[in-house]
Amino acid sequence: MSTLSTGFSVLVFLIAGIAGLAGGYLMSQAFARKKIADATEKAAQILKEADKEIEIKKKELELKARTEWLNAKADFEHQTQAQRAKLERLEKKLYEKEERISKRAALLHQKEKELQSTERAIKNKEMMLRARERELEELIEKQNKQLEQIAKLTEEEAKQILMENLEAKARAEAAARVKEIKERAEKEAEREAKNIITQAIQRVAAEHTIESTVSVVPLPNDEMKGRIIGREGRNIRAFEVATGVDVIVDDTPEAVILSAYDPIRREIARIALEKLVLDGRIHPSRIEEVVKKSEKEVEMLIQESGEQTAFELGIHDLHPELTRLLGRLRFRTSYGQNVLEHSREVAQLAGFMATELDLDSALATRAGLLHDIGKAVDKGTEGTHTQLGYELAKKYGENEVVLNAIAAHHEDVEVTSLYTVLVQAADAISGARPGARRETFENYIKRLEKLESLADSFDGVAKTYAIQAGREIRVMVEPERVSDTDSQRLAAEIAQKIQEEMEYPGQIKVTVIRETRAVSYAK
Repeated sequence: MSTLSTGFSVLVFLIAGIAGLAGGYLMSQAFARKKIADATEKAAQILKEADKEIEIKKKELELKARTEWLNAKADFEHQTQAQRAKLERLEKKLYEKEERISKRAALLHQKEKELQSTERAIKNKEMMLRARERELEELIEKQNKQLEQIAKLTEEEAKQILMENLEAKARAEAAARVKEIKERAEKEAEREAKNIITQAIQRVAAEHTIESTVSVVPLPNDEMKGRIIGREGRNIRAFEVATGVDVIVDDTPEAVILSAYDPIRREIARIALEKLVLDGRIHPSRIEEVVKKSEKEVEMLIQESGEQTAFELGIHDLHPELTRLLGRLRFRTSYGQNVLEHSREVAQLAGFMATELDLDSALATRAGLLHDIGKAVDKGTEGTHTQLGYELAKKYGENEVVLNAIAAHHEDVEVTSLYTVLVQAADAISGARPGARRETFENYIKRLEKLESLADSFDGVAKTYAIQAGREIRVMVEPERVSDTDSQRLAAEIAQKIQEEMEYPGQIKVTVIRETRAVSYAK
């Protein structure tokens, strides 16, 4: 019984095991099928998404390709349009050039016709001239024979008379032609020169003051005069010895006068006296001390004046010694004209004229500024101011153009540079301005007398008159001795002699007057 139940149990267990295995297999099969279905569905979904992405990429590539094609098409059209416009412009230029060439060809053709016509006219004139020459030769030969028969002269003698007549006629015609050419050239040159000089003068605003040899020092009261004189005149004597200036104490109210030909010494004395009057302590030792300080101040003023003038004119490489000498010109005068102001004005005028002539304005300005530098040398040194200035400028390294302008601006030596001519012109302009310079009455009369006597020395001159303060001289000639043609030559010769033998500011106009009078009486 127990054995049977045991076997049944085993059987049940086996059946249960088989059933479990079968159920497990069936479940695994079902799970596998489901997994396969899920994988299939997922793969289908991936493929679908891949197809969509491929489609999107395809459309993007198509759009990009279309965009690039459109851009390339637009660029091509733009380039094509630009090339078309360029071709149109070239075609237009070519057409215009063809028109110009056609017009020029027509003009050349016309000129050629005119030239041929002119050549024919010239040939005709030449033929006529030859015929006239033959007629003239025949006429001359005929006249010579008649002259020989009438005057009973040989052929050689008649030929001599005829040659003299022809020579006189040719000389008169040549003189008239020379006069015409000279007048035309002078008018053109004068017009151009006036234009250049006028522009230069208009750009220079210069003031002229006539300087004297005295300085007036104002005083607070007349009692100060006694203190300046001092006990028994010791103060005034000490002041005059220390400064080299004469002190004039007269009846002029509240003022004393300083007199000296040396303007630098006079300026030192003026500054020193003003300081002494202001300080109130006036005695010999104090005078010497103040005069020494004033000398240093004036020396400093001289240096500053030279530097300031060079700076204003744009000259920055001037030797220090030349700068100092330039400053000394502030206290020098020529015919009453301040030499530093004169030099500054000459420099400006020369520079402006050089600019108008396309020359080096800086070089012309430099030459004009230094042209009178020799006047800064002490008067005790021998030599003219042109020689002294030349030696100084050469010593301190100035170039040849400036050296020639200094040495030749009064025509003491030969002019070798156009800049020298500009300096000469500027110097004459500056010195000839009204009020620029003064001249003593005695010298003025002597200059006019010399001017008239110089013109009187020429043959055929009847009377001369110096007018306009010596700026013009009018020469009356004898009409039977001086012809109209000779008048022009005489004016030129008188002007040349004036230039060679006289010194004068500006220019002198020479006018030759030939007057013929015919007088008759009715009875």
